[in-house]
Amino acid sequence: MTPGISNPLPAVIVQPDGSWRTTDKYDAPSLAANQGPQRFHVMAKPGGSTCNLDCDYCFYLSKQTLPDGPATGKMSDEMLERFISQYIAGVTGSEVVFSWQGGEPTLMGLDFFRKVVALEKKYAKPFQVVQNDLQTNGTLINEEWCEFLKANRFLVGLSIDGPRELHDKYRVTKGRKPTFERVFNTVKLLQRYGVPFNTLTCVNRINARKPLDVYRFLKNEVGSTYIQFIPIAEYMGFEKTAPHKWNNAALPRDGTPEARPGNSNSIVTDWSVDPDDWGYFLCKVFDEWLRNDLGKIMVNHFETMGSQHMGLGSQVCIYGEFCGKGVAIENDGGVYACDHYVYPEYRLGNIKDAAIDAQVFSRTQVKFGYAKNETLPQYCRQCAYLSDCWGECPKNRFIRTADGEPGLNYLCRGFKKYFAHAIPEINRIVADLKQRPMQPRKRM
Repeated sequence: MTPGISNPLPAVIVQPDGSWRTTDKYDAPSLAANQGPQRFHVMAKPGGSTCNLDCDYCFYLSKQTLPDGPATGKMSDEMLERFISQYIAGVTGSEVVFSWQGGEPTLMGLDFFRKVVALEKKYAKPFQVVQNDLQTNGTLINEEWCEFLKANRFLVGLSIDGPRELHDKYRVTKGRKPTFERVFNTVKLLQRYGVPFNTLTCVNRINARKPLDVYRFLKNEVGSTYIQFIPIAEYMGFEKTAPHKWNNAALPRDGTPEARPGNSNSIVTDWSVDPDDWGYFLCKVFDEWLRNDLGKIMVNHFETMGSQHMGLGSQVCIYGEFCGKGVAIENDGGVYACDHYVYPEYRLGNIKDAAIDAQVFSRTQVKFGYAKNETLPQYCRQCAYLSDCWGECPKNRFIRTADGEPGLNYLCRGFKKYFAHAIPEINRIVADLKQRPMQPRKRM
């Protein structure tokens, strides 16, 4: 019997070719689908990788030229309705969250999103709450957009990398023009119209060295109360080579010059954050947050550490023991294991051929999710911070340990520095919180 499942699962199943095989843990989610609430998340990319910007570090622009990758173009009305109806039908929990990303999703136009809202109302179940969030570069938002977003309760994720000189280093237009002014104007618009928004900051090789400049700007100038920091870590050749399809024997060992940016033979792109700088960035921001903003501003890495140390689990996939319940759908209906795994090798199928929930809980995807734990090197399994990290995102595991074992996270050094620094304080905060009644917090 699988834990949490009231009825025993069948001991054997019939395969498509008619043969029999014994069931295992990879079959459990699909076989137990009717025995409890079914929850998963889809990141929708209705315009694919199409974008009006040309950010140097973007991992998604190259999907346009990826052999056998997702088709270019916009999601058709027929595909949109198929997606929305399948997603709402497949999630049997109390909430369905539609996340619209890209590329730049606002290029789809307001009429597209008016259709989205109408279709969500058409297919919504009486007991479910349907939510929408929109991740945008902020350069195309105007008054009409703000009115729509406010009226339809969209949560906006705004990409901004810090003050002007840091933001404009990599976030530029197709003509290599700066974008800060347009994005900051959008901040003012969102505030004027009362549109709730979070900020997403890509921590790269440059702004990682200015942690307090970035954090104080987001807090004081932008007024962000929920801040997401995403480390930029892209291996050389990511445009064509899928994660884990690299040559393990050729991966650099931890501590070598090749395992850092800026070397002629670096494993990573020049704009990738240095592992030590990533640790420095998190530690400096954590201290500032702890001293001045605890309970007032939420930072993704700090919030989830608190949750984990309270025994509530990770709030984000990267720190979870397993992953795989957050897939991506492209404009052509193709479903992929994760938005960082939009490569032919990780295509699960198409919603024209199979319902999206069947693909999410397929044996292939469940194995993908379990691999986050099962492929950890022994070095990680012996680490004091295993339960805080679980190897972080598998797509970043492209270096070897000092003794040559593959599968180590490129950012390991930085994470260990951060965990050693922050955990004692987090444990103190958790001990204090456990003495108080829990208060629910709104979705951010």
